[in-house]
Amino acid sequence: MRNALSILRTVERSALVLIFLTMVGLYFVNVVVRTSGSPLATSLGWIEEAVRLMNLYLVFLAIGYALEIGRHVAVDTWRDRIAAASGLPIRRIIDAVGFLFALYVVWLSWKMTLFVFGSGQKSPTLGLQMGWIYVAPMVGFGLLALRYLLSFLGLIERTPSREPDEA
Repeated sequence: MRNALSILRTVERSALVLIFLTMVGLYFVNVVVRTSGSPLATSLGWIEEAVRLMNLYLVFLAIGYALEIGRHVAVDTWRDRIAAASGLPIRRIIDAVGFLFALYVVWLSWKMTLFVFGSGQKSPTLGLQMGWIYVAPMVGFGLLALRYLLSFLGLIERTPSREPDEA
């Protein structure tokens, strides 16, 4: 299990870096071509749409990984105080609710993806099926559900590392 999770982390990080660097490269080319007044500017109109689509995938593919390394926004002091005062396993409750919510979003995304792919709608400049937009939240929330489940089962610790502040 640890090996599979390590492979998943490596694939996620690699995909995120690749998507980000591709976005930067494409946008750089777009800016240079447009500011130089090159006649290529009209044929590169697809870059903005491609970068927007990549940004969607960047955000949604990162949510599961961000949860695992403790980078999601949380009010730790309230959570810890409520857990101490009530004796409830607040972290496990959060994991269970987060898992169920993420699965619900996966299900909604699945239904929406099927609907939009069925409509045959295409993006204006890339000619890409618009259903691909709804695949991003489906995959992203699937990865988030996996992380919540692994945290609930105690297979991962999803708290941020407490490193001393650098001067």
